[in-house]
Amino acid sequence: MEFGIYGLIPTAVVIVLALWTHRTIECLLAGVIVGLFMVAPSQPLALMAEISLEVMMNETVGWVILVCGFMGSLIALFIRTGAVSAFTESVITRVHSKKGGLLTAWVLGLFLFVDDYLNSIAVGAAMRKVTDSFGTSREMLAYVVDSTAAPVSVVVPISTWAVFFGALLVENGVAAEGQGVQFYITAIPYMFYAWIAIAIVPLVIVGWIPAMGPMRKAEERATTGLTVPPGAEHIEAANQSIIPKEGVRGSSAEFILPMVLLAVSTWYFDYDFLMGIYLTLTAYILMIVIRRTLTVDETYTAVLDGFKSMLEPLAALVAAYLLDAINGRMGLSEYVIEVLAPHMTADLLPVTIFLTMGALSFATGSNWGVFVIVLPIVVTLANALNADMAVVIGASLSASTFGSHACFYTDATVLTAQACGTTPFQHAWTQFPYALIAAALATVGYLLLLI
Repeated sequence: MEFGIYGLIPTAVVIVLALWTHRTIECLLAGVIVGLFMVAPSQPLALMAEISLEVMMNETVGWVILVCGFMGSLIALFIRTGAVSAFTESVITRVHSKKGGLLTAWVLGLFLFVDDYLNSIAVGAAMRKVTDSFGTSREMLAYVVDSTAAPVSVVVPISTWAVFFGALLVENGVAAEGQGVQFYITAIPYMFYAWIAIAIVPLVIVGWIPAMGPMRKAEERATTGLTVPPGAEHIEAANQSIIPKEGVRGSSAEFILPMVLLAVSTWYFDYDFLMGIYLTLTAYILMIVIRRTLTVDETYTAVLDGFKSMLEPLAALVAAYLLDAINGRMGLSEYVIEVLAPHMTADLLPVTIFLTMGALSFATGSNWGVFVIVLPIVVTLANALNADMAVVIGASLSASTFGSHACFYTDATVLTAQACGTTPFQHAWTQFPYALIAAALATVGYLLLLI
């Protein structure tokens, strides 16, 4: 069926309800329900059963559930053994100001470039207590963490992003077999949004770019001691439900070394983050049992509790994938590109791709998914117009990064919010002005290429 502009309705419902209710999962499901009745008005339940099975059997969704769940398990073990507490205490002794705490979070994010999930979950969990001690809002912490998650993973060519997109470039004929990552590297200088998003963070931290709008209100609230935003108490309760074992004293090394092992093993297994987590979790459990830090029963319980602590963000991600499946049935991405294609020129293609794909990625909550769908169209357009392919790919990946960074129901936003102790909407809403600044500057950058 051809829905045309009406294909925007489910996503519009999600965004309008989110602005009204400040909720995530409920708004996503509302958009899904609207889409179900549009696509299959006589059999919405049958379509729901079909797409829900399709989503749950999707390899990417399964990967996300396992990665996020077991990252929760690893963090839970860090907490139970006192490793996180030891790490945060060592950081607090070396950091003496609010700006110092946030800059430390930013630097940690720069080093954990191998995967944005690892970045968001690990840095958020490690730095909550540090930034709380200086009266920093969780929203500000979430902004700093999120801005050094996907953006950093995009511009560093030894990351899960580079491997995934490099393979897509080969699949779509942009690069020769085995040369996907090499071509990806040529596009890195043109990933303007990612570079700018990273660079803006220290400017916000030191106050050269002031806290504005909802972020300013969050920071004013935090000065009274309310670092956790109202409405996020259940997330904070989930994060605090796992506590260090009484009588156990951990060390910073017990947090740092497994993080290093996770990064190195992910690289060793050809950037398979899931295998890296399996190896790291297994090694850490063996160390715990051998050293008798926790009993076998306590270790098993911590692994389960950590996995369960990720259920809410995982539910939001599954709901987002359901919305993406509905948008796919309605041909939303293809419609938008086809409408704009006749008006594109070689010079305008990069900025047009950035704005169009950025809007699609934001609206659908799918950054990798939109890239997969749109890349064949983008490559065809670039070849037909004889455009610079490296610039076009850089603009496309900038757009995907913007969607990951700005949308309130994308995976990076949901996981960062959980790790930092805020709701996805609160995080996205306070971060949005800075994402818009980066997007505006990136747009200017692509326009300057016309000169």
